[in-house]
Amino acid sequence: MYSSNWTGFILAMVSSAFIGSSFIIKKKGLRRASANGPRASVGGYGYLLEPLWWVGMITMIVGEIANFVAYIYAPAVLVTPLGALSIIVSAVLAHFLLKEKLQKMGILGCLLCIVGSTVIVLHAPEEQSLTSVEEIWELATQPAFLLYTASAVAVALVLILYFSPRYGQTNIMVYIGICSIIGSLTVMSVKAIGIAIKLTLEGTNQLKYLQTWIFGTVAITCIITQLNYLNMALDTFNTTVVSPIYYAMFTSFTILASAIMFKDYSGQSVSSIASELCGFITVLSGTAVLHSTREPDPPTASDLYAPISPKVSWFIQGNGELWKQKEEDGSPPSFITILRQDYFK
Repeated sequence: MYSSNWTGFILAMVSSAFIGSSFIIKKKGLRRASANGPRASVGGYGYLLEPLWWVGMITMIVGEIANFVAYIYAPAVLVTPLGALSIIVSAVLAHFLLKEKLQKMGILGCLLCIVGSTVIVLHAPEEQSLTSVEEIWELATQPAFLLYTASAVAVALVLILYFSPRYGQTNIMVYIGICSIIGSLTVMSVKAIGIAIKLTLEGTNQLKYLQTWIFGTVAITCIITQLNYLNMALDTFNTTVVSPIYYAMFTSFTILASAIMFKDYSGQSVSSIASELCGFITVLSGTAVLHSTREPDPPTASDLYAPISPKVSWFIQGNGELWKQKEEDGSPPSFITILRQDYFK
């Protein structure tokens, strides 16, 4: 593997370790906060006063920064699939720290992710050497990528304007499709910004170019849209279903966009490309297996004793009149069960 790819690989590994750990730390902070007040799932904000939750947030921010820098040194086809390793870190730490049992099939899923990631790393293409943001702009405005961008935006708008209001609450592919398609554009713009920052720090100012600010505007717009619909997906559907599907679609679209824009596979042999695809499919399989074996959180005491809407029952009195009783009123008076036998004669 090339030297720049090694740097990106190490940063991606560090990112996965920090992000995977952050989920566990934040969850422990949420548990501590819920012991002293309402849970976050029911509108509580006590976790904002919990130091452990903030440690988790800082850990996640460090991981995201490492992931951001990894895109500067390595192609997206290498960095993006390695994000699955954060799932392994999270699952293993949850087994020991949160007592969430990692089943045998879950261990198999972890091994599949490791094997697939290793194959991807060994056959990853070389990162291009770019000297200015203008070069990146030329790659972004080539006909092939412009066609991809136009298609992605058109499909996302159709999903947002037509399918989301009608089928978003029932079809999981609507929200995740929006996140994944927009997410691929997010990665491309973030990578462009990262390279511009790197060149600026090396002494070649890239902030003077309009293209840098265009990439920044696109990145912010895409990130806000992506996070909005990802939150909607997580709020509507089970996390164990959302996570593997989102990972598979997001990674697939990102690899496709990177291959078109940066021509990642240019000059690679057929065997190397096939090996990378096999590694990617292996990672997807491991992710799906790992998520399918994870158990949902058990309900807490506050959930078990949550208020239930009162029920209303209607009874027929002996005189034929209706009598209404709420569930908390106690048992109905015995006379309502007495009916004259000769009434039915």
